[in-house]
Amino acid sequence: MYGATGARMNGPAPLALKVNGALHFVSASADTPLLYLLRNDLALNGPKFGCGLGECGACTVLLDGMPTRACVTTAKVALGHEITTLEGLGTRTALHPVQQAFIEEQAAQCGYCLSGMIMTTKALLERDPHPGMETIRRELSRNLCRCGTHVEIMRAVQRAAELLAIQKQTRDDDDDGDKGARA
Repeated sequence: MYGATGARMNGPAPLALKVNGALHFVSASADTPLLYLLRNDLALNGPKFGCGLGECGACTVLLDGMPTRACVTTAKVALGHEITTLEGLGTRTALHPVQQAFIEEQAAQCGYCLSGMIMTTKALLERDPHPGMETIRRELSRNLCRCGTHVEIMRAVQRAAELLAIQKQTRDDDDDGDKGARA
């Protein structure tokens, strides 16, 4: 913490974390779990505390686009990387296609695992826009759903791939139209 004169006071120096495209400064030890900073300091409640051991996937965020367990990742590890939480994907009025697919397929019961499922799905579809069922199963195998909505979740991932393909095609068509208008 710093006083009015800028002199360092008691406590750790602020850590700079880039979360959902914005730079945030938090006063915490570099060994603090990222999950605590996201939820307690930045009020981002998408990632959930589940097992605290990195086993259940409820706390999954993207670190430079890769699914990462925020409960076992320290702030020090996250420094200098882009952190994306569920809140960084879309808004209530403009959902990300993965979020939209999970709603359309009713892929939630209690919703506790949902953020981790959605973040893992986003990362998967960035790497593989048209995954097969075996790939989807493998990718989501470390994200636990205790409510048993696995069938709906699998359908939601497939639907998200379809929505992203439609979105990409629309963008490509718009780009082609723009090129034709400039020619």
